[in-house]
Amino acid sequence: MSSGSEDSVVLSQLETEQRCPSTIMMDTLSTSSLLELLHNHSLNAFTAVQTVLPQLTYLVDEIVNRLSSSGRLFYVGAGTSGRLGVLDASECPPTFGVDPEMVQGIIAGGSKALTHAVEGAEDRPELGSESIDEYGITDKDVVVGLASSGRTPFVIGALLRAKEKGAYTAAVVNVSKSPLSHIVHLTVHAITGPEALTGSTRLNAGTAQKLILNLISTGTMIKLGKVYENLMVDVHATNYKLKDRAARIVKEATSKDLNFALEALLKADGDCKTAIVMIMNNIGPEEAREQISKNAGNIRNAIHSLSVK
Repeated sequence: MSSGSEDSVVLSQLETEQRCPSTIMMDTLSTSSLLELLHNHSLNAFTAVQTVLPQLTYLVDEIVNRLSSSGRLFYVGAGTSGRLGVLDASECPPTFGVDPEMVQGIIAGGSKALTHAVEGAEDRPELGSESIDEYGITDKDVVVGLASSGRTPFVIGALLRAKEKGAYTAAVVNVSKSPLSHIVHLTVHAITGPEALTGSTRLNAGTAQKLILNLISTGTMIKLGKVYENLMVDVHATNYKLKDRAARIVKEATSKDLNFALEALLKADGDCKTAIVMIMNNIGPEEAREQISKNAGNIRNAIHSLSVK
């Protein structure tokens, strides 16, 4: 590790730490002008993500391959990046019906860091390394480090250890040069430039990371067969809103009326996929489940395999 003075020089050279000339006078603006300025500046995040779609394509395909073979996906980060990773991971089970173990978030400082700053946690690479051992990461897994600066010690320690374990490693950073790029198999450089509020990477850098995480998890789950057309057919109906959505999903997928969809869902024990295959191929729930299983959960293939018999 470098000394504090050397590290300060490195930090001062990062794109995310530069001052943005167009926002220097923002503290003098009216509220409406200020918000318009901040909003317009945030569009840089979308441009940054557009440029890294080829790298994300490769990453998603690698994640799909590993998750299809009983692997898992881990996001590792500190501060805003860590919170975004935990958020994305936590939304996968209710949205796509996957086991909570499949996608997990690791944040420096643990669960307390989700709501409070844990001083110094991100500066200790050994804690990152220990977290990889704690989660039992193996060569079947994918570990994605999230670090706007590309140099967070906790993330570096985690990715070095994950690579030692044989896991596929990737990093999402918001600068052009980063120590992480020399460690991982793939680096996604979503360069967002100077922040409107100097150094506040929860803004453009954080927005870009959130967009990228949306693409990673949603793209992965679609490729794994968790979506039919543009419908969340693996949603877990655990409350009134989701039960209502499940009925509407079956209705939309089959072009039947809502009562018909509700009846099918009842026979299918609330499982959207089973209900859809039942209706589309006029079969019972057991045969529908069998076909879904034979087609690795992909109901488009299950429907087609029955319809061509």
